Amino acid sequence: MPTTRFVARVGIPLRTYRRHQARARAGAPLKGPWPAPVRTAHRQVIVDLAAAHPAWGHRKIWAMARHAGHRLSQSTVARLLDEEGLLLKADYQRERRELAKARKAAFAAPPTGPNQVWQLDFSEYETAHGGTWRVAAVIDYWSKYEFAWHWSPTANQHDAITAVELALAEAQQLLGDQSLIEHLTDPDTGEIVPITLVTDNGGPFRSFRFGALITGRPELRHVRTRARTPGQNGVRERAFESLKYERLYREQIDDAIDLVRAGEAHRVEFN
Repeated sequence: MPTTRFVARVGIPLRTYRRHQARARAGAPLKGPWPAPVRTAHRQVIVDLAAAHPAWGHRKIWAMARHAGHRLSQSTVARLLDEEGLLLKADYQRERRELAKARKAAFAAPPTGPNQVWQLDFSEYETAHGGTWRVAAVIDYWSKYEFAWHWSPTANQHDAITAVELALAEAQQLLGDQSLIEHLTDPDTGEIVPITLVTDNGGPFRSFRFGALITGRPELRHVRTRARTPGQNGVRERAFESLKYERLYREQIDDAIDLVRAGEAHRVEFN
């Protein structure tokens, strides 16, 4: 179409179009490049982190850079990775918002701190030569902290109980001198506000022994999700995906020893 009709269609002045056209024909950029001192100062650190962890997106790269003392924003890391061709291109923002909305809808009052809601479930992984192994793991909903994992060839009530006991022991260790009961006690009313332990409706979580564990621990109350709604246990499910796609599927896992070693390395780095 004629240039006059084209600029009217896209809504820019004819003189602006001619100016941009002349710069493009001369090989000059339309705008910029502008100085970016923050990107320049931190470029090598971000590139090294992205090269060491190719499965990570810009948010995890940013978190690790901040942990190492580099003060920069998530958007700066995203732009820097995009410039270097290391940004994982994915249209996931809308999906993330929908998943977050679904998770929040599961709570009458969303958690505002750690040790308010824990999520527990099993996952399995088949090694190259050592058979299939299951992990029972508890994760804190608010902080995304992974408590110690229990690896076993089975996924029964005893494994579920062991995972909860490991989580309680590590939570107490993290609190130091303060007991978990004291931490959960409301200072105004003196009542214990128990941790809500969320699981699915699997047999181990409906067993008598598992119920007896919850009954005997005033720190806990047990809630099972609705049938066929894994999103209500979404933080736990998503963390298992991170373990597999960022670590296990990228390494040679021959047997249970390799599996536990790789899993624990991921858990430490994840936390």
